[in-house]
Amino acid sequence: MAARPRRAKPVPPSRGVRLARVTALVLAGLSGAGATALFLQFGAVDGLQEIDLLRAALILISTLWLAWGAAGGLAGLFSRRIDPAPQVPIKGRTVVLVPVYNEDPVVTFARVAAMLRSVDQDAGGARIDFAILSDTRNDKIAARESLWFERLVRDSGAEGRLFYRRRVNNTGKKAGNVEDFIRTSGAAWDFAVILDADSLMEGTTIAEMIRRMEASPNLGLLQTLPKVVRARSRFGRAMQFSASFYSPVFARGLAHMQGQTGPFWGHNAIVRIRAFAECCGLPQLSGKPPFGGHILSHDYVEAALLARGGWEVRLDEDMEGSYEEGPENIIDHAKRDRRWCQGNLQHAKLLLTPRLRAWSRFVFVQGIMAYIAPLFWGGFLAASIADAMVQHQPDYFPEPYQLFPVFPSDQTTKAIGLAIGIFGLLVLPKLLIVAQAALNGRARGFGGAWAAFWSTLSELALSSLIAPLMLMYQSRSVLQVLMGRDGGWPPNNRGDGRLSLAEAAAASRFIVVTGVVGLFATWHLAPALVAWMLPVGLPMVFAPLIIAWTSQPSGNARLFQTPTEVQVPGVLAQHDAIVALWSAPPAAPPTAQPGDVFA
Repeated sequence: MAARPRRAKPVPPSRGVRLARVTALVLAGLSGAGATALFLQFGAVDGLQEIDLLRAALILISTLWLAWGAAGGLAGLFSRRIDPAPQVPIKGRTVVLVPVYNEDPVVTFARVAAMLRSVDQDAGGARIDFAILSDTRNDKIAARESLWFERLVRDSGAEGRLFYRRRVNNTGKKAGNVEDFIRTSGAAWDFAVILDADSLMEGTTIAEMIRRMEASPNLGLLQTLPKVVRARSRFGRAMQFSASFYSPVFARGLAHMQGQTGPFWGHNAIVRIRAFAECCGLPQLSGKPPFGGHILSHDYVEAALLARGGWEVRLDEDMEGSYEEGPENIIDHAKRDRRWCQGNLQHAKLLLTPRLRAWSRFVFVQGIMAYIAPLFWGGFLAASIADAMVQHQPDYFPEPYQLFPVFPSDQTTKAIGLAIGIFGLLVLPKLLIVAQAALNGRARGFGGAWAAFWSTLSELALSSLIAPLMLMYQSRSVLQVLMGRDGGWPPNNRGDGRLSLAEAAAASRFIVVTGVVGLFATWHLAPALVAWMLPVGLPMVFAPLIIAWTSQPSGNARLFQTPTEVQVPGVLAQHDAIVALWSAPPAAPPTAQPGDVFA
């Protein structure tokens, strides 16, 4: 029997990591307790009923979740950035893995060509290979992949560094695709950079990732923070701004709290092949999908398995030059989110996996909570309408033979204060990020302090407008999974994402019906709550208009401006040039003219 591979020695979290975790948990707990106490005071005016206790429990859970997210943002504002690795020659061999699934080979292979050029120019002579791992099921697309791979090899002159293979069956989806390569070919390399089909990375970034891996022998996986690029629609540009402006701060806080048991998001990360091979063989869950079968959200599980094996999993948000593309409309976002929802809910089966680190289990709980949280908010709204329907008239003479009536105090200010406090958990971290960016100069890349502030206000307004729609799509996804419906792994839509009003209406009919019925029921059964329900109900009623409008190109280049638009990164410019070259029609043969002589 072969000797068992030596595993790294587990390292407990540092004092700073433990302090960050405890502080965030305490802040979230105090916020939840405060909101619940305020709500109970508000509900106790006419005597606490069972439904008031239910609503208080829903407020507690929902506020805890919002406060936990806000605590992560606050932690990021005061966390220290990662020190870069020393600039020493790279010794190990690295392969960049590009899994593809029914993608346009011209655009996808051009990304490989652009990254190869960037690596050759900026990676300091390091040996970095590229492997395109095809899971394409469409034979016509697969035939085009073969042709364009030949073009890629011929144009780049990198024969021996470029590899392509197509699996006979796509068992395990992307995770199975990568696992198959690691098992059959991984021993030829020390590190693997795992990408998505829409990922792009600068050569300097890939080289820096390798150096950090070599500088930390216990580091099993290093995750970068991808920036969204090339967004054109109103929705896409708002998401792109969020990913560039807020995400680095929230990611820094997340990295500070997670320490050596950090996240893996499935792409734009580098793994130590030995560690990945010995730890990350994924099981097939018992039962049928959606809860059984292959693990869809494999990345969180792989990170947990690496941490269980004693390897460090780290998020370094400071590295620039890591890019991806995002959905251009709400419908495409909801389709992708449906797969993530099913994958995260599968993690309920893994919570009791032996020898997992405690924080890894907590990460699974967070992932589950991210999708069931809308159900708590929806339940609170429904319970509030039901409470208003059965609300009894106050007793102005609670004691026998009482001469003077006792009037209940007006609790409106407490209700407003509770609403402002909950909304503040969403707004405050973003406003503090704007202030910090203005003070340290980071706002210059976003058009300046005023432009960044205006973009932040616009993003807050837009996210508030579409929040009820997101709540409905996520709630439907959770209910579909709970009812046993498998969402599968649909391919991503890489088009421009524009939707007509008819397309938006067809995809949001259930939201419109729910909004109309909800507002009518509130007006008929609990008219006092109509004003509170309008910010939720009206966006649902006008969902088709909102979805179609946000999918259209943004006409304001200054709004949601990001640094990658001010100065296009080199690898993106290379990619655009290669796509233009490969997409150009072939030159027509010369037309004979009178007097021409041909040999």
